Amino acid sequence: MEKIFDNTQVAFALKSDTELDRAYFLFKMIDNQPLVRIGTAVTNFALKANLPVEGLIRATVFDHFCGGVNEVDCLSVVDNMYTKGVSSVLDYSVEGKEEEEQFDAALEMTLKTIEFAKERLAIPFAVFKPTGFGRFELYEKLGEKQTLTTEEQAEWNRVVARFDLVCKDAHSKNVALLIDGEESWMQDAADDLVTDMMRKYNKEKAIVFNTLQMYRWDRLDYLKKLHEQAKKEGFFIGMKLVRGAYMEKEIVRANEKGYTSPICSSKEDTDENYNAAVRYMVEHLDSMSVFAGTHNESSTYNLMELMQDNGIKTNDDRIWFGQLYGMSDNISYNLAAHGYNVAKYLPFGPVKDVMPYLIRRAEENTSVAGQTSRELSMIKAERNRRKGK
Repeated sequence: MEKIFDNTQVAFALKSDTELDRAYFLFKMIDNQPLVRIGTAVTNFALKANLPVEGLIRATVFDHFCGGVNEVDCLSVVDNMYTKGVSSVLDYSVEGKEEEEQFDAALEMTLKTIEFAKERLAIPFAVFKPTGFGRFELYEKLGEKQTLTTEEQAEWNRVVARFDLVCKDAHSKNVALLIDGEESWMQDAADDLVTDMMRKYNKEKAIVFNTLQMYRWDRLDYLKKLHEQAKKEGFFIGMKLVRGAYMEKEIVRANEKGYTSPICSSKEDTDENYNAAVRYMVEHLDSMSVFAGTHNESSTYNLMELMQDNGIKTNDDRIWFGQLYGMSDNISYNLAAHGYNVAKYLPFGPVKDVMPYLIRRAEENTSVAGQTSRELSMIKAERNRRKGK
């Protein structure tokens, strides 16, 4: 397989020298772990105390990792990326809300992004988080098979209704819908609900996509069981595959509560698990669609090779590659330049509300071995190329 991800000219074609310098500065900061911790604490304090830091955040970390403060704001970024064949997934990244009106606001925003996607080739997917539509504790209680109170049951019925409304809307507008994965102890209830939606709306093809976090050792078995169910009941499976974003939290909780950690015992096991799930889905592409969310170059090459070996066209719409906006441009833009389907997650929302998301991203970057230094080496190479060195 030809190695394509080192082409920095393609990777950073859309970045001006100033934007490239900003990216270098940001990743240099993220590379320094204590600095990330201090920066996170200071930023949180400043925002809570209403100190005037929004402008600074907006001009640096926010604009690098986010599309804008609202969906309209994002369109220039969407159109710009699409000139290079990279699509967008508008991701309303407001986290940790607990009130009914906030869940309804997230629902309205998701419906709006589905409408946006219907009208624009550059936006092939919509997305939401299960906890955007209902309280974390409610999913957790259901996952533990506890009996809900009458009030909680009414509350859960509203969560189900929000899911159903969004999936129905996506189905009627023929827009694929990604549903993000979250912590393992709330995921069972979300999985059951998403499977119900697949059963209902994936009769002709995959519209509703669940997420498998492959750092969990049980997820490949889950996929195989779901496949058996889908064959029996006649529905298609849509699945976003990622490694996962809550590792430290998962391990800490398992230790505290004394149960077996759901996380693979090593990075190698996770990589193997991820690649095995990709392989399984490619082998069953007649009944599945895969959104391979990864910043890992070898996993990306692995999927490209599988496609080649199985005679699957680069632009087969059942296979998408996904990365986050502001990261791994060397993967996204080089894939697009070679004709593959690529979409960047493009987070948006008010600066203050999106900060928990941004902080998680910075922490993730520092905890993934080699991710930040890879970003830095690519940016350095491109700066040198532009200076004619």
